[in-house]
Amino acid sequence: MVDKDGFRSNVAIVISDGRGKVFLAKRLGQQSWQFPQGGVDKGESADQALFRELYEEVGLESSDVKLIQRTKKWLRYHIPPSMQRKNSKPLCIGQKQKWYFLQLTGDPSKVCFDTSGSPEFDGWQWVNYWYPINSVVSFKRNVYRNALHEFAAANMRFEQQAART
Repeated sequence: MVDKDGFRSNVAIVISDGRGKVFLAKRLGQQSWQFPQGGVDKGESADQALFRELYEEVGLESSDVKLIQRTKKWLRYHIPPSMQRKNSKPLCIGQKQKWYFLQLTGDPSKVCFDTSGSPEFDGWQWVNYWYPINSVVSFKRNVYRNALHEFAAANMRFEQQAART
């Protein structure tokens, strides 16, 4: 759904291994990496979209994760004009995202990219918490930075717990 300002409602998903690393997915057939994300359908809440997208994009179910935190506000980024679909009505100039920080509690071997019939990813890895900011496409960096800053205290607790074990 695109709002009156031209921003599409979207959810973005940061999955922690519970030890301070986060899940980063490789775009299908590309060398670009990002967190899973996807649109909020009409009549759907952001929380409902979170669990639908989690399953569609990476094959995980709500029982495989624990919700740790969500961003307080919607975070926005602009899509560069050269990448905007000018013939789409209404015109989408960017995304407004509700970000979620999850802990993987299930088996990572359950990650599967073909649950929807049109996979968006073909690989994944655990990376250091701050790594994604500089590895994602440049126009998304500020929202990545803002979301990760908001979740940093929760991630620090994971790192501290891991250091004690």
